[in-house]
Amino acid sequence: MTEQPTPLFSRPWVRMGLLAAGAALATVLVMSLYANISTRKAEGRQTSLKVVDLDEKTVDPAIWGKNFPSQFDAYKRTAEKYSTKYGGAGSEGLPKSRIQEDPRLVTIFDGYAFAIDFNQRQGHAYMLDDQRTTKRVTTKPQTGACLHCHASNTVAYREAGLQKGAPGSLDEAFTSPNAQAQLMAGFEAIGKLTYVEATKLVKHPVACIDCHDPKNMALRVTKPGFIRGIVALARSGEPVPHLPSIEKWRKGDKATPYDANRDASRQELRSMVCGQCHVEYYCGPKTTLFFPWDKGLKVEQIEATYDAYTFPDGGRFFDWKHARTGAEALKAQHPEFELWSQGVHARSGVSCADCHMPYKREGAIKISEHQVRSPLLDISRACQTCHRFPEEELKARVVAIQDRTKALMDRAEDAVVDLINNLEAAKKAGVEEARLKPILELQRKAQWRVDFVNAENSMGFHAPQEAARILGEAIDFGRQGQIALRDLGAGKAAKK
Repeated sequence: MTEQPTPLFSRPWVRMGLLAAGAALATVLVMSLYANISTRKAEGRQTSLKVVDLDEKTVDPAIWGKNFPSQFDAYKRTAEKYSTKYGGAGSEGLPKSRIQEDPRLVTIFDGYAFAIDFNQRQGHAYMLDDQRTTKRVTTKPQTGACLHCHASNTVAYREAGLQKGAPGSLDEAFTSPNAQAQLMAGFEAIGKLTYVEATKLVKHPVACIDCHDPKNMALRVTKPGFIRGIVALARSGEPVPHLPSIEKWRKGDKATPYDANRDASRQELRSMVCGQCHVEYYCGPKTTLFFPWDKGLKVEQIEATYDAYTFPDGGRFFDWKHARTGAEALKAQHPEFELWSQGVHARSGVSCADCHMPYKREGAIKISEHQVRSPLLDISRACQTCHRFPEEELKARVVAIQDRTKALMDRAEDAVVDLINNLEAAKKAGVEEARLKPILELQRKAQWRVDFVNAENSMGFHAPQEAARILGEAIDFGRQGQIALRDLGAGKAAKK
């Protein structure tokens, strides 16, 4: 009887060979995976390219973009049109006029440039061009101080400071004593120029150098108004739990002034770099631009700072005299930093950049989004990293807050306009100026509060309860003024 041959795959040497081949293949696959992972990790660490050398004189973002192409690509997209229910320029190519949408603003700002031209915000790419072309500038002479928050001006300030005799050179690091002396001297000099003269000194809107150290890309603040303003805030003693570095500085010996570039954490700087411009400030011909933070960041604290301030000519602080009533009125700019400071996000340690410049991945690289825009246009990355709810629900929550704020703001604007109309009628009826003076103060208070929320670009979302409080006070002061006029008998005098 013939013995059956052993099947090929059952033979010991074949089985050993297959096992060895499988092990070799697995080893190759594992090594390939390891190499891929290592490559991706290396890519993740390589967040920039070294193509050009950057220094304190490199203003043009396109040059920075050679080393940081992903960030520069996003920065350029701030020129894209976008729209949300309560903001954005839309897609028609031109900014929307806020005074056409809300004619009450013409009455509220009567006698001031904002009654002539006041448009919806556009992206950062337009911030300098929009200022150069607005009728507020082309028909009403403005000062060079207006460039503080609409242009990349760090180098222009330092160059002007050197011309005024400040020590050192442009090659010195921004935080050096000489560079700071150059910055402040140039800031004051350019602020005294006319806008037409000053705008010739700059070429770009906000640029990389305004927020980053060119040597190590560390975040930094560079705007002189903020640098001085945050020192005043630190000295005020007003609690700022959302800025722990200030609270820490206050517990020290205070031998040297608070310095955001030295004392603030990186997370704090992710809001401070935005707070350099998205703030309330005085920007006029009577004195150097300043942030009114001496008593704190709340609307009434800023108002108290203005009320206590005396211009160099000895006069009381006001932005303009209302054309119809003569009230010495205040004009808010864009106090996002101040209102955000009163909200739950600030108290929870959430920075401006967390929502408006959320982190994103491009391949293995994690970067901050430089197409700065409304979080509502990127809810998944801006909101859902913390709030685990569907996009539609989150958007509905935001819109509900904004709708309620808008409804309350409409009532506040109505109260201010009614008071202005009643005051105008009383003046025409011959009511003495001295008797109207306390009521003009009520107009100042009411108008300031409604404008604080109107000029702030979140329609109340940054701090809903605070916005509602402010608007409630605006309504109250406006109606108090009307009651005071009635008690004076001004209503009867106006009807005769």
